[in-house]
Amino acid sequence: MTDRPHHYLDITGDVCPITFVKTKLLIEKANPGDLIEIRLAEGETLENLPRSVREEGHAVSDPVFEGRDGAGRSLYRLRIRKA
Repeated sequence: MTDRPHHYLDITGDVCPITFVKTKLLIEKANPGDLIEIRLAEGETLENLPRSVREEGHAVSDPVFEGRDGAGRSLYRLRIRKA
């Protein structure tokens, strides 16, 4: 997925399950075919969010490493194409 995203969400400061809730709400507002970019941190969210979104029927890219934040956490970018 190399297109420019239609929607962007930064959930690096949130924890499960609010990360999924915020993501799901954004997906619900998006139009079919829209590209959504999510910025997230390592840990439970990185492990669970891609799987949960795929189970909802949407296309999900592999997470892309972006770097580390001031606390040393690894940050990633995830792209979702709404079904």
